[in-house]
Parts: sequence; structure tokens; C-alpha cells
Amino acid sequence: MAAPPSGVHPVDRLPGPGRLLAGGLQHVAASYAGVVAPPLVIGAYVGLRPAQLTFLVGACLFTAGLATLLQTIGFWKVGARLPFVNGVSFAGVAPMLAVADGRADRSTALPVIYGAVMVAGVLGFVLAPYFCRLVRFFPPVVSGSVITLIGMSLLPVAFGWIQNGHTDRPASMTDLALAATTLVIVLALRRLLRGFLQQIAILLGLVAGTLLAIPVGAVDTTPVREAAVVGFPAPFHFGHPQFTLPAIVSMCVLMLVSMTESTADMLALGEIVERPADERVIAAGLRADTLGTALSPLFNGFANSAFAQNIGLVAITRVRSRFTVAACGVVFVLLGLSPVAASLIAVVPRPVLGGAAVVLFGSVAVSGVEVLARSGLDKGENLLVAAVSLGVGMIPVVSRDFYGAGAVPATLRTVLDSGVSAACVTAVVLNAVLNRRPVRGAGNGASNHDAPAVDVPGAAPRTPGVVRRLRAGGGWSRSSPRP
Repeated sequence: MAAPPSGVHPVDRLPGPGRLLAGGLQHVAASYAGVVAPPLVIGAYVGLRPAQLTFLVGACLFTAGLATLLQTIGFWKVGARLPFVNGVSFAGVAPMLAVADGRADRSTALPVIYGAVMVAGVLGFVLAPYFCRLVRFFPPVVSGSVITLIGMSLLPVAFGWIQNGHTDRPASMTDLALAATTLVIVLALRRLLRGFLQQIAILLGLVAGTLLAIPVGAVDTTPVREAAVVGFPAPFHFGHPQFTLPAIVSMCVLMLVSMTESTADMLALGEIVERPADERVIAAGLRADTLGTALSPLFNGFANSAFAQNIGLVAITRVRSRFTVAACGVVFVLLGLSPVAASLIAVVPRPVLGGAAVVLFGSVAVSGVEVLARSGLDKGENLLVAAVSLGVGMIPVVSRDFYGAGAVPATLRTVLDSGVSAACVTAVVLNAVLNRRPVRGAGNGASNHDAPAVDVPGAAPRTPGVVRRLRAGGGWSRSSPRP
């Protein structure tokens, strides 16, 4: 394949077919568990039979693929056109289980959930061009704190995988050995390989770890033997959507939380790929999230949002092409149409996935630390903003029962139980309150809201996006240079 024009940003470059497929499969491996976990939990809770549960997982893979294509390829003003994987939001599991608890028969809950998700998706789509304006409240000290918290909140997920899902007891020696071996293999491949092979070190590490797990009996091939070859998520398979006010209110609150997290994720990925997300990009990204959510119940899926897991993969591989993630979306669609193909990914043992995830999720946290270091923690009250935000955000990460049902209202718990959302709100509020006064020595009365933007090496210095927007006296104009 010919070298792409020098003026094309790496995000918009189309890799060759081999690199495209390998990179896409790597993103599939990194996000598969996150996509299938919510339908497995919800389906089991409402009493679905094994065949129905398999159908529900396939439907969520299919809709995750469609949502990912909306986000990466996009159309009109829909899609951030960044290397983002969109999938089922795990933040919605608790509210959906609460909806099921409110039914006399849990088996009738899915149509009610689907109706509420559709309404929430439409509401989010309408609010997207207004919600994106919150980006002005995300200077580097805020975005750095949130990015760091994203990585820190994901690490317990990796640890849970190493424990093979049994978080209530210590990891077995076999699980620890598989995770540690996979981690060492990934690090060795990253150190010894070069070029394309180095970029797919995570995928190669997962394959090697899975092969090593076969002799110790840690690979279960039952899903492959029992899965159907072809299957299509027929519309409204579990019944036509029903609309009840309590469920709709709950899902709308969830949608606002998901939009907050997606905004933070887009800011994080924009920093990593060196294409900072401005209001226009965030609005387009939120439209993709919410449109995918509104359409998902049609094919028996749930609310979709940007996956933070893949930010770490982009950071560690340095493969920034959005088309690589679009290939991941295509694979998800195909997996949703072929249960037996989807089950092949499920063969990878959780401890193997957890060993590789330590690298992925840790990379996200380090990216946030890097942004914080450039934000000027010695200026104003930036240190306090970061310290308190990270502390508040870590509460639900280290203690899921900290906000007890009797002490905190359910609506407020929806925000507080998400470490990313809690840290995001705390950082925005503290920065607005503590950094209102000008910073001494900043010159011309500049405040911490004018923290320097992250410059691309070799590029001309940029005026911070928020400052430029404020000086322009309003919204982004088509003639204004992109950040």
C-alpha cells in the first residue's frame, strides 16, 4: 500500500488489509468481555434460558458493532470519527436490574427496559449539541484528573478477570500464573518486536496465553460446540417496547451519566491521538452514542457508550487509525450474526485477558498523569482539584457498597456509583470554585482556565481551545482553525 499523504492525520489513514484486520481483532479481544458482560448479567437476572441468553449476547455484539461504525465512520454530524469502540454500558446494569425488581414477574422486564432505553437515547440525541458545551469546563487539570481516574477505575476489572470472575476469594495459583505469564509475554513482545508485530503485541500475547492455558485445563470449548453457525437478532425478539415513567426517568438519568463519561473519554482519546476533541467533535460523538442507544433496542440491545478499555490499547500500540476500530465494529456485527464465531473469542480465559489488561488499563492512567503534569499542578489550586477529584472518584472503585441504599437517594447513587462521573463532577465544580481568581505570575490576569493546551511535537503553538472560543465570543465558526 502506498504511503499516505503527509497532510493526512494518522487518525484518518487507512491501513493495509492485513494491518486493518489484525488491529481490529486486537480491539475486539480488548472489548469483547465488556460488551458481553452486561447482557449475561441482565439476561440471567430476568431468567432467560441458555438459548435466549446466547441470543441476547449476540444481539448486543451486533448493536455494539453498529454503534462503533456510527462513531468511527459516521455520517452528517454523527460520529466523533475517532478510534472509539462503542458497546453496552455497564453503568446501566444496576438501573436495569432495578427496573426488573419493580416488575411482578422479572421475565417481563426486557420490553420495559427497551422502551426506557429508546426514550433515553432520543433525549440524549436532542441534548448532544448543548451538552457538548460543557467542554469549556474541562481544562487540563480537570481532563487529566478524569483520564487518570478512568484508568484507575478499570484496573479492578483486570484484577477481577485474573480472579476468573470470583472476586470474593483469592486468585488461584493457576490463574495468577496464566495472568503473569501473559503479562510477561506482552512486555517481551513489545520490547523485542518492531513495526507491525510490535503493534499487535497484545493480540499475540492473548493467543500465546490461551495456548499455554490448554494443558492446564483452563480453556473451555463448550460455547463453541453448542453455538449455532448463523443467527440474526430479529427485531423485538423479546416483545415490543413498553413505556413506563419510572423506568424512563431512571434510564434518562443513566443517559446523562453516560454522556458525561463519554465526554471524558473523548477528551482522553483526543489527547492520546493528538487531535484534541472540541465542542463539534464531542457533539458528534454524543450523537453517535445516543443514536446507537435509541436504535439498539430495535435489535434487542441495550444502551451504548464509548469504551474506555480501548483508549489504553490505542495508547500502548500507537495505532491511531479510526478505520482499525471500524474494522472492530465490522467484526462485532459478524459475531452478532454468527454465534459460533462469537464463541471463539469467549475461549480466551479470563486470567489471560486480565494479564494483558493490566498493561492496557495502566496505560490510560499514565496518560492522565501525563496530562496532569502538563496542567501546572503548582498553579492556583490545581493540586487540590486533582487530589480531591481522584479521592472522590476512587470511593466506588474500592468500596461498591460505600453509598448505601438507606443513606443516599437512588438517583444520586447513579452518579456517585460511577467513579468516573463522580470524579468528573467534582473536578469541574472544584476547578470553577477554587480557580476563579487569577493565578499570580500568569500575566494579563489569566486564570487556570487558560492552562496551556498539549502541543503536537513540531507543530506551531496553539491557542487553548476554550480561550479561543471565548475570545471569539461564541460558538465555533467554520473558519476557525481546529485545535
